[in-house]
Amino acid sequence: MKILTGLFLMLTVLVRQDGFAQGDLKKLTARTYNSGFAIGHDTYNAISAASDGKIYYVLSSQSIDTGGQMYSFDPGTGRIHHCGDLTEACGEKGLKTIAQGKSHVRFVESNGKLYFATHVGYYSMVDGMEKMGIPPPGYKAYPGGHILAYDMKTGKFDDLAIAPHQEGILTMNMDTKRGLIYCITWPTGYVFRYDVGKKELKEIGLLSGEGENGSGKDFRVLCRSLAINPTDGAVYATTSEGTIFCLKSGSNVLEPLEEDMRKDYFGIYDPASAGSMGYNWRQTVWYPGNKTIYGVHGNSGYLFQFDPRAERVRVLDRITSEPSKRSGMFDQFSYGYLGFILGPDQHTLYYLTGGPVYKEGHRVKGKNSTAMGEAKGLEDLHLVTYDLLTGKYRDRGAVFYPDGQRPVYVNSIAVGKDGTVYTLARITENGKTRTDLVSIGGVK
Repeated sequence: MKILTGLFLMLTVLVRQDGFAQGDLKKLTARTYNSGFAIGHDTYNAISAASDGKIYYVLSSQSIDTGGQMYSFDPGTGRIHHCGDLTEACGEKGLKTIAQGKSHVRFVESNGKLYFATHVGYYSMVDGMEKMGIPPPGYKAYPGGHILAYDMKTGKFDDLAIAPHQEGILTMNMDTKRGLIYCITWPTGYVFRYDVGKKELKEIGLLSGEGENGSGKDFRVLCRSLAINPTDGAVYATTSEGTIFCLKSGSNVLEPLEEDMRKDYFGIYDPASAGSMGYNWRQTVWYPGNKTIYGVHGNSGYLFQFDPRAERVRVLDRITSEPSKRSGMFDQFSYGYLGFILGPDQHTLYYLTGGPVYKEGHRVKGKNSTAMGEAKGLEDLHLVTYDLLTGKYRDRGAVFYPDGQRPVYVNSIAVGKDGTVYTLARITENGKTRTDLVSIGGVK
């Protein structure tokens, strides 16, 4: 009997150490803020830390006639400043066109200005997928996303260009050395380049078939991250089939590389499925330390290194949360997570990712599949760091609000100079839910 009791206690300890009791990891407390935008909806990317020490972000809108709103947060004073309405910044106030409901890209800073792009937030649902919003009587079609520049000193916006084919701008990055902005449009996936100095826009072509405007076998999830090599100006993007395309500086041709993202470790995907990002990389960053690109494959959560000189992808480590690693399952957000960035020390990666929720020792399961990018079930939010100098992975713990609620639909990240992590997440207060600014401190 004593032997059996001892074995039972040993197994109990092992189960708890394996994370099913969720008591072995540190819990992080997130602070919430109220920017004053009650209809704020899920935001993807659209937050950055700038050289003036402030955190700039956009809260999205699904409304047909209310644009997304841009704000800045000053960590020193704790004050939130309303920078402007995206529709107004694009010169479309009162035109009764579908509003500029969101920004889907990070801010890129250059010469005192923040460059970013706008996107549509008003959709029509077709076969369970989000499609370009169909304007009701009295409204005009979406005019197309804009490239904007925000002057941090004057607070003024410059409307630089509008996307071709009346499409939103899903993905953007900037070669600050050469003053070139690259974009991918939604839903079809046109690639274009804008030269800030010459004020010229050049359409390059389609990235991946009919993109997310396609249906059935013609559907292709579009790349959410354009990786730029600042040394030579080359730009890289992926497709759901796993092809890596290169657009050399000054070229107008997307060239496929011999290397690709079709790795067994990432999983097996149908490129025409809308329920995953396929073999696309989810998010990437440039690491000046060794002049390579680091990224995460969203669905599998694998960290990889892409060396543009050798044109090789090296799979490094699975950087999902510790509970996710132990469960052996993919996380609940069907596309993976965009909250992946290189920190201010220039060698630590910060990643906001998911973690399974356990109740009474059992993992809470969600949907088996989905036809769109969404959370298939409830999950915890975990903060993971990875040191590129030492290769050390650390799950810093699950994140909760002071009242015990979980931040959900988190797909953005910025890290302040003091190491505070900022993101945009759903917040429920007094029975009402909005997306707003959240900070996670105490990360050492």
